[in-house]
Amino acid sequence: MTLGSPAHLATWSIAALSVIGVIARPWRIPEALWAVLGAAALALFSLISMSEVLSAILKGTDVYLFLIGMMLLAELAREEGLFDWLAAHATAKAKGSAARLFILVYAVGIAVTVFLSNDATAVVLTPAVYAAAKKARAHPLPYLFICAFIANAASFVLPISNPANLVVYGGHMPSLLTWLRQFGIASLFSIAATFLLLRFTQRRALAGTIEREVQRPCLSAGGRLAAAGIVMTAVVLLIASSLDWQLGLPTFLAGTVTAIVIIVVRRTAPWSTLKQISWSVLPLVAGLFVLVQGVESTGVLQPLMRLVSASARSSPDGTALAAGSIVAFLCNAMNNLPLGLIAGAVATGAHLAPGVTGALLIGVDLGPNLSVTGSLATILWLVALRREGQDVSAWKFLLLGSVVMPPALLAALASFVWLSIR
Repeated sequence: MTLGSPAHLATWSIAALSVIGVIARPWRIPEALWAVLGAAALALFSLISMSEVLSAILKGTDVYLFLIGMMLLAELAREEGLFDWLAAHATAKAKGSAARLFILVYAVGIAVTVFLSNDATAVVLTPAVYAAAKKARAHPLPYLFICAFIANAASFVLPISNPANLVVYGGHMPSLLTWLRQFGIASLFSIAATFLLLRFTQRRALAGTIEREVQRPCLSAGGRLAAAGIVMTAVVLLIASSLDWQLGLPTFLAGTVTAIVIIVVRRTAPWSTLKQISWSVLPLVAGLFVLVQGVESTGVLQPLMRLVSASARSSPDGTALAAGSIVAFLCNAMNNLPLGLIAGAVATGAHLAPGVTGALLIGVDLGPNLSVTGSLATILWLVALRREGQDVSAWKFLLLGSVVMPPALLAALASFVWLSIR
């Protein structure tokens, strides 16, 4: 089949409609169903073979294991009140200062994102922060915005901080020391710039005082075990990353062991915990893997690979800056998970240098801070907000994101490229 044949057009159309469905959720149909329907349509109309479907699904094994382990840890931490305990202590430490509470919540958001992933920050920390803001009688939106923006801004501190990192690098994840050397400074710029800009935009809401005396809950034995499990998982993953192992299986095992210990100690059945986990994320990711495989099979990425490869040879620094910036803005048109898959395929197929691949990853991770459609984490954050009776319109988020994201992206990319040429 030649590029642009009816079969190719059908493949591109199905993939595009599926991604639009994932982002927009028309008729309130869940995101996962749109991805699965698109993948099924490609197979049903013989646009890709069943062997290609199976191969694409299996490509995501490490991501599935990683997500299951992290979702287990996050749900256990939520059930045992660990995040509520952290939020309440942050509120008490603020001593009546709304600005100080902003800094403390931001610090907690960094820690949760770095060691539990950006999805955990969006799903689990958001309700806890809202509850803490209510107890402190503070205007909640500035603190809720932290959960959305830090979830992406801190998501490339470690390989485990964002499932998209596993997607971009696939089975070629850099070792931990290499990762920290490549992304450490850029992450600091991303986090610092996001903080300064977010703090500036929320300065009026943070000018007042908040409740000084806030009741601090006691952390249960299960909460302490959940905290220990998170620390253990972080240590295991740091070791695995330093040994250049894939991260999915260690995360899954650490989450499972933590869950078994907590369930045995509290002497309860595991079903209530398992029911609360967002299992639909797994078929969503699997469906996106199949859709990207379908797009790859049309050959449309080959010209792009040649173009990027040629550009990277002639001007690696300019290519890194341009590629990272373009990907960052495209994330908001098609979501960073499918775009991360495409970026990873292009990076592998074009044999890009680490500097260009790293810039692509920064764009995939940080770019979604522009809009509510940019990443799965931001979409999950919006859902968590609505459950608490809060709502942020797409336009309001875009206005804020257009102030916060571009300078942070420029700072992160510029520092990354500058370091990569030294």
